[in-house]
Parts: sequence; structure tokens; C-alpha cells
Amino acid sequence: MLKYPEIDPVAISIGSVKIHWYALTYIAGLAIAWWLLRRRASRGHVTWQANSSEESVRDVEDIVFYSALGIVLGGRIGSMLFYNFDTFLQNPLELLKVWQGGMSFHGGLLGVLLAMALYAKSKGRTFFQMTDFIAPVVPVGLGLGRIGNFINGELWGKETTVPWGMEFKGVVRHPSMLYEAVLEGLVMFLVLWFYSRAGRPTRAISGLFLLLYGVFRFSVEFVRLPDGHIGYLLGGWLTMGQLLSAPMIVFGILLMFLAYREKTISAGGTA
Repeated sequence: MLKYPEIDPVAISIGSVKIHWYALTYIAGLAIAWWLLRRRASRGHVTWQANSSEESVRDVEDIVFYSALGIVLGGRIGSMLFYNFDTFLQNPLELLKVWQGGMSFHGGLLGVLLAMALYAKSKGRTFFQMTDFIAPVVPVGLGLGRIGNFINGELWGKETTVPWGMEFKGVVRHPSMLYEAVLEGLVMFLVLWFYSRAGRPTRAISGLFLLLYGVFRFSVEFVRLPDGHIGYLLGGWLTMGQLLSAPMIVFGILLMFLAYREKTISAGGTA
């Protein structure tokens, strides 16, 4: 049995200004994504050719900026609509209180996809050129975000007797946020990064991202406690996270099937 280290969620405190580790994980994720995307853009990926290195840098900076907006706005809206809809109906202004926390991955994903669709149109590119380009770096932010959840002491799993169970407030539980950090972060990053090094059919990288995340999230939900105010949706096991992840598995498989059937190469080069 392990013991939760009780980390202070506030990283820096200057007077009344408090900077939380969770916020820093978001910033770190975006910074690393910016660096990795610049590397992908500069090394000849077919999916992202620019007229000059300066244009390539500007493109990446724009992508990260619009993605950040999609993550924050989509994540907050998704959290309210998927997990706190009653609160939203009672007071729609709660949607604006982002400083109170509450972010949904699935909402953030939809926000990023919308941002990429709009940006792709403005740059004369296709939607899947955008998503195939950014998909391999997204797990970095996901993994760091789960580390932020761990520091906050939230999203714990069910009670357990496994040797790696972690004692939290007198109860030994699955450290489910660490499971997700490893699977959604480290494993997904390594698989997508190396998979995208070779030329792949259009939509294949995006499809693999959806498939992997959907499978990993759906699986971890079996040992992760559901949100207390929602509980299980069906049969004492189906959670909101599983309900939202199941379509990702389906669409991921569909995208990969279509990608390899058409075999139009849109991403390649050395990562």
C-alpha cells in the first residue's frame, strides 16, 4: 500500500494571488505542444508544408493559441453541460466562472476540433490535415493534466486491496488519475509519435488518437469513482465518462477503416 503524499495544490502564493499546480500543468502542456509541433512542422511532414520557416512558426503559434481557447472554453462548457447541467439551468452565469474549476476532456476536445476546423478553413487546409498534425502531441497535455488531478487529490478510484493502492483520507483507493496519466499521456504519446513518423493515410492518425483515448478512458472508468452527483447511468457500472468515450472508439475505428481504404497519404516525415 502506498500513501498519498498530500501535495499542496497551490504552487506559488504571493499575497492574495495563488497559482495552482493544475494551472501550471496546462501551461506546461501547451508549451511542450508548441515545441513539438514546431519540430514536426520543420521536419518535412507532408501534412504541414509552409512557404517558409517563418510562416511555419507563425502557423504553429496560431494553432497553439486557438487550441488553448478551444480547450478552456470547450472544457468549461462541456463540464457544465455534461456533468453539471442542473446547475447550468439554475444559473447559466456559472458557465463563466472558470476560476472555480471544472473542466471536461470531451468538451475540450470538441472545442479544439471546432477551433481547428475554423483555422483550417482560414488557411486553405483540410480539417484532417489539422487533426493529423496535432494529434500526436495532445497526449502530453492530457498526461500533465492528470498529474494536476493527482496533486489536487481528485478523481480517485474505487476502494482496492491491490499492492499499489494508495491511502487517501484513511481509505485505500485505485490512483485512477495516475492510471490515466500513464495511458492517456505516456502510452498514447509514444504510440502516436512513432506511428506518425512514417507516411500514413489521411485520417489514420486522428482515428488512432480517438480509438486509443476511447479505449483507455472507457477501461479506467471501471475502477474510477463516478461523479457523486451523477453516479452510474446504467446497470451499476456505466459512467458518463464511458458514455462519452464510446463514440470515440466507434469513430476512431471508422476513420482508420476509411483512411486505409482510400490510402491517401497526408502525414509523414521524421518526427
